[in-house]
Amino acid sequence: MPVFAGYKSWERIMGTSRLLKSALNKEILTQLFKYCFVAFINMKVRPEDSLKIENIVASAKVTDYLDLPMLASKIEGAEYNKKRFPGVVLRMQDPKIAALVFGSGKVVLTGAKSVSSLSKGLNILGDKLRELGIDIPKKLEYKIQNIVTSADLATPINLNKIAVGFNLDKIEYEPEQFPGLVYRLDVPKVVVLLFGSGKLIITGGKEPDDAKKAVVKILSDLRSLGLIS
Repeated sequence: MPVFAGYKSWERIMGTSRLLKSALNKEILTQLFKYCFVAFINMKVRPEDSLKIENIVASAKVTDYLDLPMLASKIEGAEYNKKRFPGVVLRMQDPKIAALVFGSGKVVLTGAKSVSSLSKGLNILGDKLRELGIDIPKKLEYKIQNIVTSADLATPINLNKIAVGFNLDKIEYEPEQFPGLVYRLDVPKVVVLLFGSGKLIITGGKEPDDAKKAVVKILSDLRSLGLIS
């Protein structure tokens, strides 16, 4: 496509002068594009805004008893191998989530990337069970057990200095066994894995906002030690 395709329309909108038209050659436009692209790549994202939910695990009770062999034979795609795992595994595509179904009527949902997908996945499971004639409550509720979130401080950190500066009762750091530093927070009650690259993994959260609170706390602690600006 020509570089100046649509130029006349742009000229009418911008009121481009003859002098400006002579300056807007291909080389200048190319350099301008390179400058904008580099600026975009180097644009820093606040650590609190880099949060990404990697997995949500939730539990639910859908009934008092389920015949697992029957479920495995009736539900398409169900996986059941009693010798390897005591439950039926149902993998959904929309949302992309797995339901671990047990004979006691308990269900574990895993693989969710958002809280809303938990409700959708649980309702899909409920519909499948009702189609088999199983008495399932119309309204199903779940309880979040763990939210795993990743984050990026956007700067390398010195784990050795952190290990010395942080509360020793709250950290575990054995680089020979694990490359990250484990930091246990009381508020919010989560565990944060810190890596030298500045990457973080926050686990144990019960609310999506727990991860953001944890990152804010980590940033405050690192700044107070003079380890980041």
